[in-house]
Amino acid sequence: MNEDRNATGTAQPSRRSLFGRFARDRSGATAIEFTMLAIPFSLLIFAILESCISFTAQQIVSNAADEVARQFRTGQLRPDPSNPVLLASKVRGLVCERLEIIVSKGCPGLAIDLRQFSTFADAANIKTKFTPSGDLDTTGFGVNPGKATTKNMLRVYYKWPVITDFMRASMSNLPGGKTLQSATAIWQNEPFPD
Repeated sequence: MNEDRNATGTAQPSRRSLFGRFARDRSGATAIEFTMLAIPFSLLIFAILESCISFTAQQIVSNAADEVARQFRTGQLRPDPSNPVLLASKVRGLVCERLEIIVSKGCPGLAIDLRQFSTFADAANIKTKFTPSGDLDTTGFGVNPGKATTKNMLRVYYKWPVITDFMRASMSNLPGGKTLQSATAIWQNEPFPD
């Protein structure tokens, strides 16, 4: 029989009977199934959104580097030996102006390196360096473009913050839960008059 008697002699359902009724009862199954599926579904949606936003930021950094490089290539921007600091702040401002559509005002985390080279092979041998702590090493970065017909390379780096907490461990490649967005443009200046 499925009943047990207690000390007073009244019948009580056995534990197997209670478990069986609970297992057969489907009134809360939808809520439980939704809860079980909602968490992984939400994690998947956040991962997709984080990846899409990060990819968009990478494209914007790349477009900014190309647009500023074009201005140097055509002679719209030229080196100013009398005031290199002014040119460096102007280049940073031009890049930041294009990035501010997706990053905070002032572009914190932006690093720019513009150099001239004697050959394209020399430019291709420049590698991105990192500090022992894993952060971007900006030692030697500067804005030193060449004159007409010189070969130049512009490197733009942005430390993009990973927004979603649980994605930081898998997406970030810099300290502080950030990922490095970078773009490089290598070109030869046109023969514009000096």
